[in-house]
Amino acid sequence: MNPYICLTLSLLAGLSTLLGCIFIFIKVKKVGEYIVFSLSISMTIMILISLIDLIPTSLPVIINKYNYLGIIISLLIFILGYLSIYMINKKLNYKDSNLKRIGILSMISLIIHNIPEGIAVFMSSYTNISLGVKLFLAIVLHNIPEGIAISVPLYYGGESRGQVIKKTLISGLSEPIGALFSFLFIKERISQLFLAFILLFVAGLMISLSINDIYKEIKNYNKNKYILYGITTGIIISILLFLL
Repeated sequence: MNPYICLTLSLLAGLSTLLGCIFIFIKVKKVGEYIVFSLSISMTIMILISLIDLIPTSLPVIINKYNYLGIIISLLIFILGYLSIYMINKKLNYKDSNLKRIGILSMISLIIHNIPEGIAVFMSSYTNISLGVKLFLAIVLHNIPEGIAISVPLYYGGESRGQVIKKTLISGLSEPIGALFSFLFIKERISQLFLAFILLFVAGLMISLSINDIYKEIKNYNKNKYILYGITTGIIISILLFLL
């Protein structure tokens, strides 16, 4: 397949993250409920992507390579990803705004997530265009709630719309950067094992971010009904994603 078409698919997939910024232009009367609902959707999708996609995809590759030792290696990589959120947290100085801190953590986590996604879109479409387009559509759909996870907490944490769009765009552009990297350097050398390590690390990142930061923050609003609405919506969106 023409590599430039593959790079274009990856670029469009990354830019779809910006669609999550639509939520910062919607005028709402109940801001607290809106934040809780939006973040509950993103939290649910990130957890389900990790549990149903990233981990099951990565584990067999690592175990097949290292046998029983692969289970220990996989666990260590996941824990490293999980604990890295704590290390990133210590480097951030957003004590005045938990929402802003969550937005920055989401951006960092999703940049790391999007790079192997970009590689996956490029490599799959490079070898099989129908598979690449299918993966592209799935990534577009789940990049939108990822954009929400960055833009909503940043905006309601005090960032301007311009800064929010800029930071969301940076996250999205990491996807075509991953594709460009694979095109220029590792297109013939990329291994499933390499991708499995990264995706398992990302799964730890996203689950840690969802449970220890997003969930703790939205619980403070005491809007349990809207948490339930958001989780239900996130589950429905995830089912649609996994049916693709």
